[in-house]
Amino acid sequence: MEHLIRLAVVMAIALTAFMILRAAVVPRSFGQYGYYRGLALAEIASRPIAFAGHVNCETCHSDVVALKNEGKHAGVNCEACHGALAKHAEDPGTLQPPKLDTAVLCVRCHEVNGARPRDFPQIVAKEHSTGLPCETCHQPHSPVIGAGAKP
Repeated sequence: MEHLIRLAVVMAIALTAFMILRAAVVPRSFGQYGYYRGLALAEIASRPIAFAGHVNCETCHSDVVALKNEGKHAGVNCEACHGALAKHAEDPGTLQPPKLDTAVLCVRCHEVNGARPRDFPQIVAKEHSTGLPCETCHQPHSPVIGAGAKP
C-alpha cells in the first residue's frame, strides 16, 4: 500500500510541475481559435512589410517585365528571385538590390529533383555549367538557350 501512496505523490508532483511549465510556456491566447494562437494574426500584422509585390516592380521596370513575359519566367514574381524589396520600392535611389549570383540562385529551382514535374527544365549544375554563372549563356528574365549554352 505504501508504494501506491508514493506513486500517487510522484504523479501529483509531476502533474503540478507540468501545469506550471505549461502555464509558463503556452501563450494565453493559444486555443482561442482551435489549435491556434489568437494573437498570431495581430503579431504578424504588426511586422513591417518586407515584400513590395510584383506590381510595384513592374511600375518602374517595364522593360524587364516585357522581356520576362516573353520567356519561361513569365509567371514567376520578381521577389521570388530578387528577395523582399519593399524598402527598395519605397526609396529606389537609396537602396539598390544586390547583384544576384545566378550560379547559386537558378539551381534552387532547376537542379534535378525527382519531385518536380518531368517537363520542368532541370539540370545537373556541375555537368551543365561547370560552375559558370547562368547568365553567361542564359538571360535570367527570359531564359532560352543562348550561344554556347549546353542544352
